[in-house]
Amino acid sequence: MPVKTLTIDGQLITSPKDQTLLDAARAHGVKIPTLCHLDGVSDVGACRLCLVEIAGSNKLVPSCLTQVAEGMVVTTNSARLLEYRRMIVELLFAVGFETTAPATALAVRRARQLGLRNFSMLVSHVLVPPAMEMILASPGNRVQGFLAAGHVCTVMGYEMYDELAARFRVPIVVTGFEPIDLLEGLLMLVEQLEAKTFRVENQYVRSVQREGNRHAQAAIAEVYEVCDRAWRGLGVLSRSGLRLRPDYQDMDADRRFPASTTASVEPRECRSAVVLLGLLRPDACEAFGTRCTPEHPLGAPMVSSEGACAAYYRYSRPAKPRGERSETLGS
Repeated sequence: MPVKTLTIDGQLITSPKDQTLLDAARAHGVKIPTLCHLDGVSDVGACRLCLVEIAGSNKLVPSCLTQVAEGMVVTTNSARLLEYRRMIVELLFAVGFETTAPATALAVRRARQLGLRNFSMLVSHVLVPPAMEMILASPGNRVQGFLAAGHVCTVMGYEMYDELAARFRVPIVVTGFEPIDLLEGLLMLVEQLEAKTFRVENQYVRSVQREGNRHAQAAIAEVYEVCDRAWRGLGVLSRSGLRLRPDYQDMDADRRFPASTTASVEPRECRSAVVLLGLLRPDACEAFGTRCTPEHPLGAPMVSSEGACAAYYRYSRPAKPRGERSETLGS
């Protein structure tokens, strides 16, 4: 088997070429702290506790996701890393859709197992189906179908979409993220619309099962409970978020540090709500590309690289003069 030679904390070692730094270090008796890493579960690097330094780079990298490389010089224990880890363990951010919730749930569970007292979680997880329902039920809704996010459905499955598809008479296709996935997902949506059928289909069969990942769902259910959640641009949506269950509320940063969190205020000129509802093209917004850019975003769709405004900013053709372009997505 091909091997790589590298140095970890001054120790020259050899490692299989497809091994991670974390596994290579452990194989040679070098301890790197982790929270979300569990044997048999795919690593996502959510806790960031296993960060290490690599010579020649100022960037700290997660050892659980970084593969060994020939000649690599790695430091696992330095003043910089110790300070960063202290900060990480004191306060972790639990952010994202159902996709990231299993990893943060595992981190909470692991912290409890270790008896940590200086561990807090600021939870801002959100759930996809309530947002989809709000969009479909909104006045003037023009959404005719959904490409359901493949990474969310990998965790949660897609059984919960059956009722939405039937009640609102919209096709929903679980779709992956490669260009061919998106094209096939769109084709499947169009075929349903032409046939006037309204069901849930799975394009992303290589990753998604109807029931999802039961182990991941069990971890979420153990640590979190459903709650109302404020969405940027949309307001508070009922039962659209997750919060720590009472048994874990001693780790809730909102309770431990109530003065450290503040409500976000959406800028008045931001029109992210109508963009999210599919009623406005991003480039029809007056602030688009000028006062609102990925480097200086006003609203959620420009913050994330997956957001509609950020995608338009990066990939759309130059806009027509304002008087010539259409104002709505369906025009």
